[in-house]
Amino acid sequence: MTAQIAGAQLTGWAHTPFGRLAAPGVEELAAEVASAALADAGIDASAIDLISVGVFGAGLGRQSFHAALVGAGTPELAAIPAVRTENACATGSAALFTALDAVESGRARAALVVGAEKMTSTPGDEIGAALLSAGHLRTEEHHGSFAAIFAELARRYAARYGDQRRALARIAAKNHANAVHNPYAHVRRDLGVEFCSVASERNPVVADPLLRTDCSMVSDGAAAVVVAGPDVARAARRSVRWLGRAQANDAMAIDARTDALEFDGARRAFHAALAEAGVGPADLDLLETHDCFTQAELLQYEAFGLAPPGKGGTLLEDGYTERDGVLPVNVSGGLKAKGHPIGATGVSQHVMAAMQLVGEAGDMQLPRVGRAAVFNMGGVAVANYASVLEAAR
Repeated sequence: MTAQIAGAQLTGWAHTPFGRLAAPGVEELAAEVASAALADAGIDASAIDLISVGVFGAGLGRQSFHAALVGAGTPELAAIPAVRTENACATGSAALFTALDAVESGRARAALVVGAEKMTSTPGDEIGAALLSAGHLRTEEHHGSFAAIFAELARRYAARYGDQRRALARIAAKNHANAVHNPYAHVRRDLGVEFCSVASERNPVVADPLLRTDCSMVSDGAAAVVVAGPDVARAARRSVRWLGRAQANDAMAIDARTDALEFDGARRAFHAALAEAGVGPADLDLLETHDCFTQAELLQYEAFGLAPPGKGGTLLEDGYTERDGVLPVNVSGGLKAKGHPIGATGVSQHVMAAMQLVGEAGDMQLPRVGRAAVFNMGGVAVANYASVLEAAR
């Protein structure tokens, strides 16, 4: 298994800005990154055997059949077999892992992965309904919004371990400060811990106790990568390889789990990827993780074993996850500030890590990144994907 993974490499990538974009839909967003990723990889469409597309959809626009949209917007790709995956907010990673399976099995020499979402042209109530559909509606629809489900976790966490308002504010402030250096980020403003700590007219309560600064934004955007086998990757100017990867699922309804605050599926995916890579958390130089809400990032610290249960806030107090800390987390700004166009997110996270590993991250660049981990989850840590990456050359 490890030998196969070593043969699958990222050889090219492309990324739009995230935010409120002029592109009218997924077709145009995908077209912007598809050809650019191929050019970055130094190959043309004839080298691609599979197109794997990640679009959440779920009512965010009338157009479906998203797999075919890549060829519609980029005609030279129209005759290449294409599939579309959907796994809630992990849709992008699902598309990427589908491409990896094809390349590692030898069924494809190279695959193009496109993750995209057009969200901002959809009315707010319809966006809310689409996002809530990533929860278990039979048992969780009464919360009224996806944010309210995470707010329920935040209340349970506070009841068990004490108020975490300051810890959540530190996560938001950290990620916003990091996004200042990311030219692709939706919001490039350093908001500061104090602003993120207190409800105000500019930072209202979204779902008590979560404030607007605790919640990722509604964004448009796309990202694409080329996943290549050894023969194609050999000719690339640079590449990034997987040391390990894993997917783990958990019960969809949070109250069907033994402990909703444990994020057991996230824990299993992350540690399985580390085990396959033969490394531990101390061997990582960067983590790009799924901070759809600040409470999610806090719970992930503990699920990943970076802190004991209830002690995730101590990492923030110590500066452990800052860009100059022991393990920088979300140097890109994360979903919180970079933005969260759902289908694009998992692909974007891998692009951000790859850029760091090959020294192409510009103003975001850390002094040294030998190994990076990516974690992307769908639903409330239901579908969990983890990767461990390093530069191949």
